[in-house]
Amino acid sequence: MSTLAPTPIVRRPRPADRGPWRGMGAVVAAAVAAMTPVFGVAALAAPIERGTEISGTAVGLALSGFFAVTALGSGVARRVAARLPLPAVLLVIDLLAAAALLLAAVANGPAGLIGALLIGGAANTLPQPAAGRYVAARVPGHRLSFATGLVGAALGAAPLLPGLLAGLVAGPYGWRTALVTAAAFPVLALCVAPLGRTGPARQEEESATGKDDETAPQAADRRVLLLWTLAAGLATVGSNSAASYFIQIGTHSGLSTATAGLMQSLAGVLAIAVRLTAGGVADREPRHNPAVVAAMMLSGALGLALTAFGTPVAFIVGAVLAVAGGWGWTGLLLASVMRLLDGQGARAGAWVQAGLFSGAAITPFAFGAVAGAVGIPAAVLLAAVTALAGTCTMAAGILLRPSA
Repeated sequence: MSTLAPTPIVRRPRPADRGPWRGMGAVVAAAVAAMTPVFGVAALAAPIERGTEISGTAVGLALSGFFAVTALGSGVARRVAARLPLPAVLLVIDLLAAAALLLAAVANGPAGLIGALLIGGAANTLPQPAAGRYVAARVPGHRLSFATGLVGAALGAAPLLPGLLAGLVAGPYGWRTALVTAAAFPVLALCVAPLGRTGPARQEEESATGKDDETAPQAADRRVLLLWTLAAGLATVGSNSAASYFIQIGTHSGLSTATAGLMQSLAGVLAIAVRLTAGGVADREPRHNPAVVAAMMLSGALGLALTAFGTPVAFIVGAVLAVAGGWGWTGLLLASVMRLLDGQGARAGAWVQAGLFSGAAITPFAFGAVAGAVGIPAAVLLAAVTALAGTCTMAAGILLRPSA
């Protein structure tokens, strides 16, 4: 009999042992890619109208269609994101986003542009459920808010690339070239999609709140979810009004178009910083996340009210509150819903997505119609009241929340 010791088996580390952040980067890249078509068309709306038979009304309809598909498709997207391998979900997002940008680049009429953004909206149904699933499976509970803050920051980062392309590419080379160039981002995101493997589910060892996953659905009060989803929609009407009509509101307040555009870029960068910082800080006291969300929604409502005064100083202060604070709550709301629906990350992402993009679908036409009828200041005040209603609805959900 041999006395030699058996050769030890060397096991490769599990994907989960390498940490969640590389995969988180793939998820965030897909989320940014999914929003690039709508922000690309919005940023290039003026040259699109000048160079084609596509009217401003058709562009607005295409933008609203994008968000409407996202909101209405949340339920189906949740099931798709939960059943397919996560890298495959990210690949679908990136491919559909690239296709939407390329189809928009060759559009010559309203039907082509609307069809392109409907495809883009289909891509945008998946990032939130996919992110919720990935975070639930890979991110430790004590880093949940920061991880969802990264997902929220993707919404703030998405307009930056189209804005740069509108200024640097569309002028000398045309809007079609700008959209084709924008398609390079989702194509590059395809390369990192395989990093989004979920690996062994984290919930098998430790859920975000320590509850058993089997009992999580019973512990979550459906009324709270409905109220928080409604709050997200109402608050998004306010914050999206500020984001979509930022330059128009700024010029009405006495700023030049160039200054208002610079302010919009700075506010967008600040919104990203707020989301990341809020997520990192909120991990210290995660039970307070819903209250912080309500406070941010309130700051957005107050910021909108300030911009209605029509002076440069009021606009600058109000815009910072409306865009940075009023949009800074998205990641924290996802974290709050994930804790309520412990172990159901894809479902949590779908709930939040339904609220966010329902409000986003309503805003372009609603704000434009009200502004045309009663003027920009009155429309801004109405948006502020809507955001305040979202704050109150969020607070009502907090009061009904099951005790932890």
